[in-house]
Amino acid sequence: MMNKLLWVLQILTALLYGSSGVMNVFMFEKVSHGLAFFGAMPRQGWAALGIFELTCAVGLAAPAAFHWRPQFTGVAGALLAVECLAFVWLYMNYHEMTLVLVSVVLGLIMAFVAYGRMVVKPIVRPLDPPN
Repeated sequence: MMNKLLWVLQILTALLYGSSGVMNVFMFEKVSHGLAFFGAMPRQGWAALGIFELTCAVGLAAPAAFHWRPQFTGVAGALLAVECLAFVWLYMNYHEMTLVLVSVVLGLIMAFVAYGRMVVKPIVRPLDPPN
Protein backbone atom coordinates (compact mmCIF):
# COMPACT_ATOMS: atom_id res chain seq x y z
CA MET A 1 0.00 0.00 0.00
CA MET A 2 2.78 2.44 0.92
CA ASN A 3 4.58 1.73 -2.35
CA LYS A 4 1.46 2.58 -4.36
CA LEU A 5 0.86 5.78 -2.39
CA LEU A 6 4.46 6.88 -2.96
CA TRP A 7 4.19 6.12 -6.69
CA VAL A 8 0.98 8.16 -6.99
CA LEU A 9 2.58 11.09 -5.16
CA GLN A 10 5.76 10.82 -7.22
CA ILE A 11 3.89 10.85 -10.52
CA LEU A 12 1.52 13.67 -9.56
CA THR A 13 4.27 15.87 -8.18
CA ALA A 14 6.53 15.07 -11.14
CA LEU A 15 3.78 16.36 -13.43
CA LEU A 16 3.27 19.43 -11.24
CA TYR A 17 6.95 20.32 -11.01
CA GLY A 18 7.48 19.48 -14.68
CA SER A 19 4.78 21.94 -15.70
CA SER A 20 6.18 24.56 -13.31
CA GLY A 21 9.63 24.08 -14.80
CA VAL A 22 8.31 24.41 -18.35
CA MET A 23 6.50 27.62 -17.43
CA ASN A 24 9.58 29.12 -15.76
CA VAL A 25 11.84 28.27 -18.69
CA PHE A 26 9.61 28.71 -21.74
CA MET A 27 6.61 30.81 -20.70
CA PHE A 28 8.09 33.21 -18.16
CA GLU A 29 6.66 36.41 -19.62
CA LYS A 30 3.17 34.94 -19.69
CA VAL A 31 3.15 33.50 -16.15
CA SER A 32 5.02 36.34 -14.46
CA HIS A 33 2.74 39.12 -15.71
CA GLY A 34 1.21 40.98 -12.78
CA LEU A 35 2.83 38.90 -10.03
CA ALA A 36 5.20 40.96 -7.90
CA PHE A 37 7.16 38.05 -6.41
CA PHE A 38 8.66 37.26 -9.82
CA GLY A 39 10.71 40.42 -9.31
CA ALA A 40 12.63 38.69 -6.50
CA MET A 41 15.03 37.16 -9.04
CA PRO A 42 16.18 38.02 -12.54
CA ARG A 43 14.77 36.12 -15.50
CA GLN A 44 17.86 33.90 -15.65
CA GLY A 45 17.34 32.89 -12.01
CA TRP A 46 13.79 31.76 -12.73
CA ALA A 47 15.00 29.87 -15.81
CA ALA A 48 17.65 28.10 -13.70
CA LEU A 49 14.97 27.27 -11.15
CA GLY A 50 12.81 25.89 -13.95
CA ILE A 51 15.64 23.65 -15.15
CA PHE A 52 16.15 22.50 -11.55
CA GLU A 53 12.43 21.67 -11.27
CA LEU A 54 12.45 19.79 -14.59
CA THR A 55 15.47 17.78 -13.48
CA CYS A 56 13.86 16.93 -10.15
CA ALA A 57 10.58 16.04 -11.88
CA VAL A 58 12.43 13.46 -13.96
CA GLY A 59 14.25 12.35 -10.80
CA LEU A 60 10.98 11.70 -8.99
CA ALA A 61 9.91 8.94 -11.34
CA ALA A 62 12.49 7.83 -13.89
CA PRO A 63 15.21 6.37 -11.63
CA ALA A 64 12.71 4.33 -9.65
CA ALA A 65 10.79 3.23 -12.74
CA PHE A 66 13.92 2.04 -14.54
CA HIS A 67 15.69 0.75 -11.41
CA TRP A 68 18.69 2.90 -12.30
CA ARG A 69 20.07 4.76 -9.31
CA PRO A 70 16.67 4.65 -7.54
CA GLN A 71 18.10 6.59 -4.59
CA PHE A 72 17.88 9.68 -6.81
CA THR A 73 14.11 9.60 -6.30
CA GLY A 74 14.51 10.32 -2.58
CA VAL A 75 17.15 12.95 -3.29
CA ALA A 76 14.86 14.72 -5.79
CA GLY A 77 12.06 14.71 -3.21
CA ALA A 78 14.36 16.14 -0.54
CA LEU A 79 15.65 18.88 -2.86
CA LEU A 80 12.12 19.89 -3.80
CA ALA A 81 11.14 19.97 -0.11
CA VAL A 82 14.00 22.41 0.51
CA GLU A 83 12.89 24.46 -2.49
CA CYS A 84 9.42 24.67 -0.94
CA LEU A 85 10.93 26.12 2.24
CA ALA A 86 12.60 28.82 0.17
CA PHE A 87 9.30 29.58 -1.53
CA VAL A 88 7.50 29.83 1.81
CA TRP A 89 9.96 32.56 2.75
CA LEU A 90 9.61 34.27 -0.64
CA TYR A 91 5.81 34.22 -0.61
CA MET A 92 5.68 35.46 2.98
CA ASN A 93 7.80 38.45 2.00
CA TYR A 94 5.26 39.27 -0.71
CA HIS A 95 2.23 38.51 1.52
CA GLU A 96 1.02 35.73 -0.79
CA MET A 97 -0.60 33.62 1.95
CA THR A 98 -2.38 31.22 -0.41
CA LEU A 99 0.94 30.40 -2.06
CA VAL A 100 2.55 30.01 1.37
CA LEU A 101 -0.03 27.35 2.20
CA VAL A 102 0.46 25.61 -1.16
CA SER A 103 4.24 25.58 -0.63
CA VAL A 104 3.90 24.18 2.89
CA VAL A 105 1.64 21.36 1.67
CA LEU A 106 3.92 20.58 -1.29
CA GLY A 107 6.96 20.69 0.98
CA LEU A 108 5.37 18.19 3.34
CA ILE A 109 4.42 15.92 0.44
CA MET A 110 7.96 16.08 -0.95
CA ALA A 111 9.45 15.40 2.49
CA PHE A 112 7.11 12.40 2.80
CA VAL A 113 8.19 11.10 -0.62
CA ALA A 114 11.87 11.60 0.25
CA TYR A 115 11.51 9.84 3.61
CA GLY A 116 9.36 7.13 2.08
CA ARG A 117 11.83 6.35 -0.67
CA MET A 118 14.94 6.68 1.49
CA VAL A 119 13.75 4.89 4.63
CA VAL A 120 10.28 3.33 4.59
CA LYS A 121 9.95 1.79 1.12
CA PRO A 122 13.10 2.30 -0.94
CA ILE A 123 13.19 1.10 -4.51
CA VAL A 124 15.80 -1.62 -4.78
CA ARG A 125 17.45 -2.81 -7.91
CA PRO A 126 16.55 -6.35 -8.84
CA LEU A 127 19.42 -8.77 -8.52
CA ASP A 128 21.45 -9.16 -11.65
CA PRO A 129 20.81 -12.54 -13.29
CA PRO A 130 23.52 -15.14 -12.69
CA ASN A 131 26.00 -15.80 -15.48
